[in-house]
Amino acid sequence: MDLFNSALGKNITFVRPAYFIIGGFIGMAHVKFYYVFLIFVYVVSVLGNTMVMLVICLDHNLRAPKYIAVFNLAFVDLFGNSALVPKILDTFLFNHHAISYNDCLTYLFFCYTCLSMQALNLVALSYDRLVAIIFPLHYMVKVTHRFMFTMIASFWAFIITAVLIAVCLITRLSFCKSVLINSYFCDHGQIYRLACNDHFPNYVVSCLYPVIIFWIPLAFILISYLYICYTLSKVATVHQGLKAFKTCIGHLSLVAIYFIPLLITFTLMENIHSNARIINLSLTSLFPPMLNPIIYVLQTQEIKESVKRLLKISRKVKVKKIAIM
Repeated sequence: MDLFNSALGKNITFVRPAYFIIGGFIGMAHVKFYYVFLIFVYVVSVLGNTMVMLVICLDHNLRAPKYIAVFNLAFVDLFGNSALVPKILDTFLFNHHAISYNDCLTYLFFCYTCLSMQALNLVALSYDRLVAIIFPLHYMVKVTHRFMFTMIASFWAFIITAVLIAVCLITRLSFCKSVLINSYFCDHGQIYRLACNDHFPNYVVSCLYPVIIFWIPLAFILISYLYICYTLSKVATVHQGLKAFKTCIGHLSLVAIYFIPLLITFTLMENIHSNARIINLSLTSLFPPMLNPIIYVLQTQEIKESVKRLLKISRKVKVKKIAIM
């Protein structure tokens, strides 16, 4: 970051605060009930995503390339909620609203990386469904383990680079006025608006970021499913079409849970109260990681069968131990 700043000019002096104040939920009525709800969301998210990751690791039947993306989604959900929820509870439930400058940027980096990776992971799963239904005979050639791993790794590299650029641009800002962040975490948009020097590059990034991370992935997913529906209507009977489309229900549910609340919030951003915006965005960030593993376990036949097999094995092991004792 120092090299980045030095390239901007040697005579620039930056006023960096010792800390920021996260004040998103301050003043909201009955907000402590919301914190109890967040604890429930976090516990379910940790248990669900850990279970999905363990099932994929332990069951050799789940070795299809798409499960690389499913495993990565569970990892991102677990890591993302672990980055957000404990800090939210520490900040608002225990009144530790102050966060140091460097810790705030680190917090921003991990939160944005995980939230953005969720969207691109849904793109990977969408591509898997597209090829599986449109080119079923070529699926094993087009979607290999190496291809899926490379795609997921490329998404990680892209997201990390994009978020690092946003963080580096914040380090060139001077904060000589308020240090109160009106959000539930160290939000990039709320931080750069506090700066008292030119923050146009940050504004450009804040405009481009939703397009790259939200609108383009959503457009790709919608176009993919329109193409899937068009193809099924041309080459399959109604029964065959429904059977093929049924394999997409789990993924479509994940897409709806992730994108619809964001779409509503972005559309109504100017017409809703700031407190309502904060609640909506926090739920949008925290709800999908809780629901994703539940949906995949319930909607994906392979994972349901795998969970049943592993439960049977664990029961047999317990019976043997009791018999030996």
